[in-house]
Amino acid sequence: MDEFSYLSVLLSIIIGLAITQILQGLRGILLARSRVRMYWPVLAWAALLLILAVQTWWTMFGLRDVHVWTFPKFSVVLAQTIVLYMLTAIVLPDFGGENVDLGKHYHAHTRWFFSLLILLLLVSLGKDLVLYDHLPEPINVTFHLCFVAVSLSAMFVRRERYHKALPVIGLLAFVAYIGLLFVRLH
Repeated sequence: MDEFSYLSVLLSIIIGLAITQILQGLRGILLARSRVRMYWPVLAWAALLLILAVQTWWTMFGLRDVHVWTFPKFSVVLAQTIVLYMLTAIVLPDFGGENVDLGKHYHAHTRWFFSLLILLLLVSLGKDLVLYDHLPEPINVTFHLCFVAVSLSAMFVRRERYHKALPVIGLLAFVAYIGLLFVRLH
């Protein structure tokens, strides 16, 4: 077994847990539907994070070409998956016996959600610096910086229309990002 095959097990487990968080949250909505006040932007963010988790797993295949692994190199890749997990852990609430308002949940966690999203984007950029001693290609950096700027604005803008537009724009932009950069497994 090569180094990356060994290291990728832990990364895959964490990404799998992130996907599980989203799926369990959607299951919770389904089972508690009579007690849930829906807010569609939360569902759109959950869908986007599900796609993001799969895309992260997809792109990590490219790390098989890294032949010298150090603990700092592994730590930055591990940090990316941990932050992704934390994002998926807060996008949907836990479903106990009480009523759940998805809109209240979203607005109560907006700053944390977008702070974690910014951290994820910065760790993603930092990963290339640590692994390859350079930033990714310019179009990739541009997408990252645009997502950071929008996420930063989302932390402070409170307008409802803005927060309803964000997940739609985010989904479209992320699909474009994947289409331009990650359609094929490298």
